[in-house]
Amino acid sequence: MFLRGRVATHDGSPVPNDMLVERICNNRVRQEVYASLHGDFSMQLGSRTDPFPEASADPTSPFNVARKDSDMGIPRRELKNCELRASASGFRSRVLPLLDLDPSSESVDVGVIVVQSATKIEGATLSAIPYKAPKDARTAYEKGLQAEKNGKLDDARKYFETAVKIYPGSANAWFQLGTVLQKEDQKDAASKAYTRATTIDTKFLPPYLSLASMAYDTGSWTEVLTLTDHILGLDPFNPAAATTYILDLDRLNYVDAYFYNAMANYKLNKFEDAEKSGLKAEHLDLRPRFPRLHLLLAEIFARKNNYPMAIGEIQTYLELVPHAKDADQIRERLAELEKLNGSVSPTEKPDQR
Repeated sequence: MFLRGRVATHDGSPVPNDMLVERICNNRVRQEVYASLHGDFSMQLGSRTDPFPEASADPTSPFNVARKDSDMGIPRRELKNCELRASASGFRSRVLPLLDLDPSSESVDVGVIVVQSATKIEGATLSAIPYKAPKDARTAYEKGLQAEKNGKLDDARKYFETAVKIYPGSANAWFQLGTVLQKEDQKDAASKAYTRATTIDTKFLPPYLSLASMAYDTGSWTEVLTLTDHILGLDPFNPAAATTYILDLDRLNYVDAYFYNAMANYKLNKFEDAEKSGLKAEHLDLRPRFPRLHLLLAEIFARKNNYPMAIGEIQTYLELVPHAKDADQIRERLAELEKLNGSVSPTEKPDQR
């Protein structure tokens, strides 16, 4: 079965040449194809043994050749929680649910996926201050970036130190210096560099996230909460108000911020806020990088006696990391929740808030 359609921008401007069309099931990316320069795409719902194939909108691509194996095709019930979206840097996408597709057809036209250019808060992921710096400072900064890219951390640190010495007002240079120092395991010095960057430009968010990550590692939950609240308060894509998936987070990944925020709220006994941030992180974490997020949500749901949701979150965790060091312990917790779920009276409804 092939899904065919077209990606179009809301203002009629050309479609970016790196536009991806993704099939998402249960908040996880299952399949991708590239749209053509004209926005057309074709996606083959492939073999169950190949749930995440790569493909191309180019009809001559070998990935678009229909295979004849007997297990081709996807039952309609498996599309119940699936949808299509487009993905490209700097764009938001509308979402097309796949539930109403007719699986008996060999080819289905899903119509048009409209994408809209996303507007960011000025300075959110890139501070313009380096471009106001003297030429020597900019040169040192750029050499530092190249040295860091090449894995020459000692040289990179020296270049960034030169950059901030010449022009102490560069938030980017302080942030990059902090990044290198952290890679060199100079945590105190890295923290000071990140903090210096935040005092220069409060809308430049990467150093806030780095500090939040360091505070998370040490269990400094009040600090984690303060830092992530600042980040999420300036979220240029405002996922809290969005009705579609959010694309292009550049150097700042808001999944991290929501996850750290959820964990901090939970540790500080702010369970309602923890649930809100946890669910937002789960919605954004389409290529799961935080499996433990599901354990956090499981405990939040268990506190509300919502055992089916808690069980589902733990099952997701075990699916993502079946050989985790704590897998046996987690399976024991799963068994406890299943026992509790079985003891709940049919008239006793879990708290769904």
